[in-house]
Amino acid sequence: MLKNYWLKFYKKLVMMQKLIFALLFMATSVASFAQKTLIEARIDGMSAGVVKLVGIYGDQNFIADSTVADATGRFTLKRDTALRPGFYTFLLPGNKNLSFLVDSADQRFTMEGQIADLFNSIKVDGSINTELFYTNLRYQATQEPEIGRMAEIIKKSPGTPEAEQAKARQKAILAERDAHVRELAKQYPNAFFTKFKVAGQNPEFRDIRKPNGDVDTAAQVADYRARFWDGVDFNDPRLLGTPVIFNKLRRYVKELTPQQRDSLLVITDALVQKVLPYPEYFKFFANWVAIQYENGKTSVMDGEAVYVNIIQKYFKPEYATWDTKENLEKLQKHVREMEASLLWKKGPDVRAQNQFGEYKSIYEMTAPVIVIFMFSPHCEHCQEQAPEIENLYRKWKDKGVDFYGISVNTTDAEWKAFLKKYGFSFTNVFDPTNRAIYAKYFVDNTPELYVLNKDRTIVAKNLKAEQLETIFNRELK
Repeated sequence: MLKNYWLKFYKKLVMMQKLIFALLFMATSVASFAQKTLIEARIDGMSAGVVKLVGIYGDQNFIADSTVADATGRFTLKRDTALRPGFYTFLLPGNKNLSFLVDSADQRFTMEGQIADLFNSIKVDGSINTELFYTNLRYQATQEPEIGRMAEIIKKSPGTPEAEQAKARQKAILAERDAHVRELAKQYPNAFFTKFKVAGQNPEFRDIRKPNGDVDTAAQVADYRARFWDGVDFNDPRLLGTPVIFNKLRRYVKELTPQQRDSLLVITDALVQKVLPYPEYFKFFANWVAIQYENGKTSVMDGEAVYVNIIQKYFKPEYATWDTKENLEKLQKHVREMEASLLWKKGPDVRAQNQFGEYKSIYEMTAPVIVIFMFSPHCEHCQEQAPEIENLYRKWKDKGVDFYGISVNTTDAEWKAFLKKYGFSFTNVFDPTNRAIYAKYFVDNTPELYVLNKDRTIVAKNLKAEQLETIFNRELK
């Protein structure tokens, strides 16, 4: 009986121990899984210090988090809130970087490597996206020396059989890269890495010829541009957290689109329209395009026409849901003020008093070409260009060109002192109320130059004084 008693007691004790261990394990597991992000790293040979985590969104880098590495090169990033899916980089002590991809369900993994050769030594366990990222990078790295050699041959011996062979080999290497990506995509069709890599692929240039057999470069670029976004899944906002989308957007707008007003208007509008059904892409694309071509931020003549178009069409409450109705109304008012002075618009008339108190109007002037010079006496660039403007007026006044100066952001006394100092002999006006020029000729930064032709259409703007004579010769032919 006693033996049976102790046997039963022992069994109960073992069961209680198992239960305690189970409860402890559950508590540990719950505490562990409470950490949405848990990235553990050991980089042998790395100094102790702060490790910063840098993320990407659109065209912006940001500090997402930080941790501390100990003297053995170990550090851990723990977060109760998950990282936004995307491309991240640990900025390590000693100015070394360690990049990786994370998805929403791919944020618990380990990384190990040697600081002396981080790229080749890094090993990843628990993150298929980061494993695939380094597999692909290393594959491409093995091809770089040969690509470099082929490029050198093409550069040194253009048009030779050797150069043609080198071009063919380059093309074959790129085909091998594409095949490598397709194979990874086939094995891991649902991985974030696959979406990331496929989105980053660019189409091939097709051999398009003119009827006479010459290469049709314009048609090639147009065809390339038409297929440029084919690999991007706009239903997947995770890609905005990688460098891919911004790099493609910048190349599409700045390199594949002629930096001329009319081309930009057509292509940027079509692009923003394309992403309109995809809120995060639409927000980023619309804002980025508008900012690039805002007045004062572009060297494209009348680039602000792109800004005006995007704001007028898309920065409305039904589309721009990220902003308030009041802010959107202010934006719309701002572009209405700019709209009248866009290229190819009829130049509005201005009628204001000159330094002698006489009212002078643009439309009263009879010269075939009118230059409108908007300036402020406080503006250093206005002071620099003032002598050249006066010289141009004297040189061209008998050849069909007249000048109409409008002073802004000043006082009557300062304006008159400026005219006297620089000896302006052409028509100059000033309206301290600004009513005479409001919403007519937009000026954000002075000096500003507009040129009107014989029909009083705006044919040039955003110029410097040294560019005017080219316009005069063109318009007076």
